Amino acid sequence: MVILERIFYHNTLGKWLIALIVAAAVWLVLMILRRVVYRKVLAASRKTASPLDSTVALLIRKIKTWFSLAVAVYAGSLVLTLPRHLTVALGKLALLALLLQGAVWGSEIITFWVTQSRKKRGEGEAADAAVLGLLNFAVRAVLWTGVLLLALDNLGVHVTTLITGIGIGGVAIALAIQNILGDLFASLSIILDKPFMIGDFIIVDDFLGTVEHIGLKTTRLRSLSGEQLVFANSDLLKSRIRNYKRMAERRIVFSIGVVYQTAPEKLAGITGFIRDIIEGQPQARFDRAHFKGFGSSSLDFEIVYWVTSPDYNLYMDIQQAINLALFRRLQSEGIEFAYPTQTLFLERQEAGGRSAARTG
Repeated sequence: MVILERIFYHNTLGKWLIALIVAAAVWLVLMILRRVVYRKVLAASRKTASPLDSTVALLIRKIKTWFSLAVAVYAGSLVLTLPRHLTVALGKLALLALLLQGAVWGSEIITFWVTQSRKKRGEGEAADAAVLGLLNFAVRAVLWTGVLLLALDNLGVHVTTLITGIGIGGVAIALAIQNILGDLFASLSIILDKPFMIGDFIIVDDFLGTVEHIGLKTTRLRSLSGEQLVFANSDLLKSRIRNYKRMAERRIVFSIGVVYQTAPEKLAGITGFIRDIIEGQPQARFDRAHFKGFGSSSLDFEIVYWVTSPDYNLYMDIQQAINLALFRRLQSEGIEFAYPTQTLFLERQEAGGRSAARTG
């Protein structure tokens, strides 16, 4: 074994052999991890359908060959006694490989998250796909820029001036396109927070319509009268939006008035048959009916009920059926609807200073 004691580049051949064995072992472990463990984790993720298992399998599969080689070489070098400059160079090489591998993992995690988000939101949302794609690109660009700066700093390049220049340039560009950026980030907020979606009927201030398109800069509505309404996304976020598509039920309040000549016993029965009429509608839920008060020319009733669907056409059909049934019932009971009337009192002076009043 004398040959193993021979010195070669500051180390015995025995040490070089041990270093080679260590490097080969590390390489083999990483290859086994990438192939064997990946298959097992992937099989488990298919059974559980867990996003976490799928992510772990993805990260294992994305272990790069050059990363495994760099780690193996660095691990083997730890056994040897090498010149300082070579040790530092190998350490920087390993760190650079780790940074690049981390960037690859981060990029894949971002892409995986975007893909899962698209699946959850559905393939029909073109706006979602556009904004999520833009978000994917932006986050990955920031990630790789950060890795590049760290790598340059690790290699001894002074990046302070470079970062300062990028910052000044970024501020100048942001000031020049601040309105566009405002709409862009507003679009991102709309897509992620989802105050409304394509197909929702919304009211924005005094404008109302159905959402047709959610873009990177504008959102477009189709109004009831047919024209297209275009809103800047930043303006939408500053407005109060009423989303009728997400209304589970519709609360309806309406009033009727009957004449003052209605008999008290008939007046007392009105709320009862109003309740019967509303409960007779299959998709309506009665809430209340009350003799509300004395109007200027009518005895007023207030009725409240719920339509168990947000559909406006359904509500109008139910209200029409209630109105017709109510009209027939009041007519059969001999109760008249009130309409605006006025009673005039005329006074004439008679002989002897007496006055006579006559009603007309």
